[in-house]
Amino acid sequence: MNFMSIISILFTAIISQNIVLSRTLGICPYLGVSKKISSATGMGFAVLFVLTISSIFCWGIYNLILVPLHITYLDTMAFILVIAGLVQLIEIVIKKVSPTLHSALGVYLPLITTNCAILGGVNTTVTANALSFLETFITCVGTGFGFLLAIVILACVRVKADNVPAPKAFKGFPLTLISAGIIALAFAGFAGVLA
Repeated sequence: MNFMSIISILFTAIISQNIVLSRTLGICPYLGVSKKISSATGMGFAVLFVLTISSIFCWGIYNLILVPLHITYLDTMAFILVIAGLVQLIEIVIKKVSPTLHSALGVYLPLITTNCAILGGVNTTVTANALSFLETFITCVGTGFGFLLAIVILACVRVKADNVPAPKAFKGFPLTLISAGIIALAFAGFAGVLA
């Protein structure tokens, strides 16, 4: 694996195949936690951490246990257990280190357990693509950074959009959805740049 293939994997995972903007996974925390830049950043780093660490464990479980025992049909259940354990660990750490961030994330932090961005990212990377350990790790790190980038960009746009005059029908959530759509279109423009 050379440097250009690593750059290609990262670019694809972060920009052109962004898990939120291209594959539309993880929309609930993306729209729900992006009201403030600080809470969006906290959620982005939490998703990045869970996705990266769970990819390591799930790759090992899948390739070293499930495949040799021919029980790959249990992959989703195993992945959910790993992700749920990691989310509980993160919730305990965030509650201890930053109670304000914990209260800002609110119900969305436990929802990482059932966040389809995490499960979809790990599941497609580990099982569907049949990647090596290093490729899986790099893809999941890139996917996590892609989620972080997307949620922070939307949070920045939402902070600015709250202070601009807009028709009453567009104020609030409709303007958020329009902004998210425009951001997704901007990211879609990079599709096919690196093959």
